[in-house]
Amino acid sequence: MINDSSRKRKFKSRSMGVIVLLTAAAVLASACSAPGAKGAATVQLAPKAIKTDVIKKQKISNPIEQVADVAAGTTLDVVSKAGGEVTEVLKKRGEYVEKGEVLFVIDNKDALSAKRKSELSVRSAQESLQQAKDSKVNNRKDLADNVTRSQTALKNAEQEYNKVRNEYDAGIAVQHQVDQSKQALDSAQMNLDAAQSKLSAFDNSDSISAIQTQAESASLNLEDATRSLENYQVKAPGNGILTDFNVVVGQTVAAAAGKVGQVQQIDPIKIKTELTETNFLLVKGKQELIYYNPDSPDKKGTAKISYLAPIMSAATKTYTLELEVPNSDHLLQPGNRFMVQLTTETEEQVIAIPTLSIIREESDTIVYVQQGDQYQKRKVKLGRINGEYQEVIEGVKDGEKLVTAGQNTLKDGQKVDTASASAGPQATTTPAAK
Repeated sequence: MINDSSRKRKFKSRSMGVIVLLTAAAVLASACSAPGAKGAATVQLAPKAIKTDVIKKQKISNPIEQVADVAAGTTLDVVSKAGGEVTEVLKKRGEYVEKGEVLFVIDNKDALSAKRKSELSVRSAQESLQQAKDSKVNNRKDLADNVTRSQTALKNAEQEYNKVRNEYDAGIAVQHQVDQSKQALDSAQMNLDAAQSKLSAFDNSDSISAIQTQAESASLNLEDATRSLENYQVKAPGNGILTDFNVVVGQTVAAAAGKVGQVQQIDPIKIKTELTETNFLLVKGKQELIYYNPDSPDKKGTAKISYLAPIMSAATKTYTLELEVPNSDHLLQPGNRFMVQLTTETEEQVIAIPTLSIIREESDTIVYVQQGDQYQKRKVKLGRINGEYQEVIEGVKDGEKLVTAGQNTLKDGQKVDTASASAGPQATTTPAAK
């Protein structure tokens, strides 16, 4: 009973308080609205003054960066062109090697034997060739001498024949003697023709061609054997770091086994990364970019763009970017990660305007610019935001006057009111009539 009475008293007191407040509010309202009421006041807000500010470039953000991998400029395979047991290993994995340096040696006993046999074959073929040449010279001399003797015999036969004919005409010789002289002349002519034919046939023949071919073949075999012997010393195909190299003494290598190591060329070296379409547009058309090691961001370098993929990869949906960096001191090593700046500090200085100066009209973004003696309405294309400023991609220019206050009261083409433009925002209070 006591609790119920207490609750009723509290409720009653609260209700009375609410009624008192409502009554006071009603009295105050009627007093303010009554004409001629003493102590009443009226507050009126003046239109916000129009202010302008010169549009200028500002830093919208830090340069856009992307992680990139350091990779070898070119990778060359180390391949053994000969097979056999490894007898000596001169270089280790991870060492810097220069082109032509011997990496390891293969047992070359069989190759040395093959070379020796080729040398003997060459010597034998050359001796045979020389003998054939000498024989050819001697044989031709014999044939030429035979032609000379036949010519002399023919001349003598002609003289004898002419003598007998003269004697026959003089009645000294008989017909039988003339016939014998004629037969001797014909025989001498036939002997000369035969000798000349043999000499001509000899000159037109090539009796040493086959032997000369054998000698040349033997020389080629010797060259092959010599070159093959060089393959038993496996050399570095270029300058760079020797990697993937695990050859040991006693190991048997085969020519058909493929590569036994790689040489990664690191001067120049490459910095590679994959760009999204947005970042690709930031780089497109540039010749060089800034790069740096994230462990020492104060030390930055500039590298030439050696490759920028013209089309997107169908697999990764990215564009490959490669920078070429001189690396004569070999400080850059494949496998490291660097940062590449896709934009510069200068590029991040853009036209930016206060976000409060922008008006939203449905899907459009509007600003007002003072153009001469009037205010001009502009559509703008906006970009990134940095604090109270937003980047303008299209619509206004550096140096124009932007309306930064009072723009909501303007209309396109409205004349500039000097007095209104210079007045600041203010509130006037009209005192109540006494």
